[in-house]
Amino acid sequence: MNIHEYQGKQILKDHGVQVPEGVVVFDPKESRKAAEQIQTITNSDTWAVKAQIHAGGRGKGGGVKIAKSFDEVEKYSEQILGMTLITPQTGSQGKKVQKILIEQGIYYPGDHPVEEYYMSIVLDRSSEKNMIMYSPEGGMDIETVAKTTPDLIFKEVIDPLLGIQDFQARKIAFNLKLSGKAFKEMTKFVKALYKAYVHCNASLFEINPVIKTSDDLIIAADSKVNLDDNAFIRHPEYEKLRDHNEEDQAEIEASVHNLNFIKLDGNVGCMVNGAGLAMATMDIIKLSGGEPANFLDVGGNASAHTVEAGFRLILKDQRVKSILINIFGGIVRCDRVAQGVVDAYHSIGNSKIPVIVRLQGTNAEGGKKIIDDSGLKVFSAITLQEAADLIKKLIG
Repeated sequence: MNIHEYQGKQILKDHGVQVPEGVVVFDPKESRKAAEQIQTITNSDTWAVKAQIHAGGRGKGGGVKIAKSFDEVEKYSEQILGMTLITPQTGSQGKKVQKILIEQGIYYPGDHPVEEYYMSIVLDRSSEKNMIMYSPEGGMDIETVAKTTPDLIFKEVIDPLLGIQDFQARKIAFNLKLSGKAFKEMTKFVKALYKAYVHCNASLFEINPVIKTSDDLIIAADSKVNLDDNAFIRHPEYEKLRDHNEEDQAEIEASVHNLNFIKLDGNVGCMVNGAGLAMATMDIIKLSGGEPANFLDVGGNASAHTVEAGFRLILKDQRVKSILINIFGGIVRCDRVAQGVVDAYHSIGNSKIPVIVRLQGTNAEGGKKIIDDSGLKVFSAITLQEAADLIKKLIG
């Protein structure tokens, strides 16, 4: 589950990671008061006004402004709040900004130059351990750094049983060419960041940039935090951080019915049981000249009600020209799936979209009979190749 920058920074702060002082604002009229509050605490005379959406590249789209007066804070707040912000990660449709973060300026003058670094923590699946990836080239897209200067990307693999060791934190600070107070501050920063990552069961921490201020403090100037929603049983308080306004409505509806659903941009809807079979089905659609409209795994214990809910989700997509249902009846019964499809089709009353059904396994014959007797516009397939040929025929 993605969360907003300000929410991620609160998690970091709770675990001892230094972050800028900030206040979330929902109305431009609140922005001056927020800036005054921050100045009282920090004595800052500059402020960052930052759009809060679930997407990166906000600065490039005009969603981040540096204000040097209270009047500018108000002006930029009025410009950003309510705007449709388009970034490389939002697509052409963009996202409406419904909240902003007013934050203390941390690029203040001092005895040393301000430096920017990149740092992230993820699970390295090849080593089956956590990994800290970092670079002295902060503020840039890490993909660009990897392509142009791969020698400036460093990796430190952390044994999850031992946790991060002092020598590893020192190694990171050394590779970033820090010394003195900044060196000590970076080692503390890295250890606190790793502690936060492990404690909150995150799947991603990305801080870009990490700032070394002019007085050698180390601060997380940004935060991208992705939480593992399977761990909410341990952290029920994090579930409240979910922002439905930032998510696709179809995916929200799918979560209510415990469906694994991801909306895509194609023209062939698919309903499958099992992630592996779903990926293979999407490959078949692609190889047949179509484009998958979604990833939908109904799971091994799907009921007729669950299948109906999934079918409704697919039919809500106006771009769908045909639907491929590919079910292997191991735990789930094929007749149960078939009944769910029939119920959904009759309930919605949409008989224009052709459906390709491939049922194999438990009660497959019973499922086929239910489909055949339904009077729906349904095409049966036995093999994946037959399903592929039907897709090619139906989408033209």
